[in-house]
Amino acid sequence: MKRIRSRIGYTDCHPRAGRGFTLLELLVVMVIIGLLAGYVGPRYFTQLGKAEVKAARAQADALGKALDQMRLDTGHYPSMEDGLEALVTRPANEPRWDGPYLSKSVPRDPWGNPYVFRSPGEHGEYDLISFGKDGKPGGDGEAADITNW
Repeated sequence: MKRIRSRIGYTDCHPRAGRGFTLLELLVVMVIIGLLAGYVGPRYFTQLGKAEVKAARAQADALGKALDQMRLDTGHYPSMEDGLEALVTRPANEPRWDGPYLSKSVPRDPWGNPYVFRSPGEHGEYDLISFGKDGKPGGDGEAADITNW
């Protein structure tokens, strides 16, 4: 191979010098990236779904503790008419209310749906339900209901 002297020094004079990648090389790299995305993507979204379920359980637990604190102060859980908003704003005719029992407004579940509150509940003094990702009763996996019982 010939060497050519330039201002900086010697350089190789090769026919492909400075030309870039071939189409075949680019296709191979794209296939490898596609295979990695196909393998990693579903695992990532599965973990994301599990995190949303855990967040909904944690929120339901926090709402349950706030409801219990309100019951200690007032002697009862909020009515269905007052709902979970009674944790933030004083219900009418509630002299022993010592809230707010939540530092912010009542959260929605991780999928953007409101929690369902029933008082009295079918499974206890109150029922607190998130219908999961699909927003409908029942379901499996991420669509399963998250409850306080």
